[in-house]
Amino acid sequence: MMQRQRIALSPIGIIHSPFRGTEAIPLQSIRSQAMGTLEIFQEYEQGLQDIEGFSHLIILYYFHEERQTNLLVKSYLEETIHGVFATRSPKRPNHIGLSTVEMIRRERNLLRISGIDVLDQTPLLDIKPYVPGIDDRPGARTGWLQHLW
Repeated sequence: MMQRQRIALSPIGIIHSPFRGTEAIPLQSIRSQAMGTLEIFQEYEQGLQDIEGFSHLIILYYFHEERQTNLLVKSYLEETIHGVFATRSPKRPNHIGLSTVEMIRRERNLLRISGIDVLDQTPLLDIKPYVPGIDDRPGARTGWLQHLW
């Protein structure tokens, strides 16, 4: 049986967005037209090589302002209670968020993006290219969300 171990993560950069408070953040990046910037720390800039060829990026980040963890949460989309792992709630045990954004352009260690849906100054944990042949799942089920999307 595997023992629990502590994992330490360090940000690779900072996400800049127009959102200073949670009340103004769009519900999911697909519903956002907001522009933002991924500022990659200098020591990780080399890792951006060849990223310009991708139109969309998957970004992983830390919900740095969230202090609560709830295993049962009420969705922003309806009043029903769901398990946190069946939602995109920030009240997760590790407070890790994920968004798919459109990359507009790269300027050295800055990635100009569209579709941002996070608070300004959010710590960026990782970037992955969005690849339709890998990330799309035709026929995927959406569980309790099927009537909303």
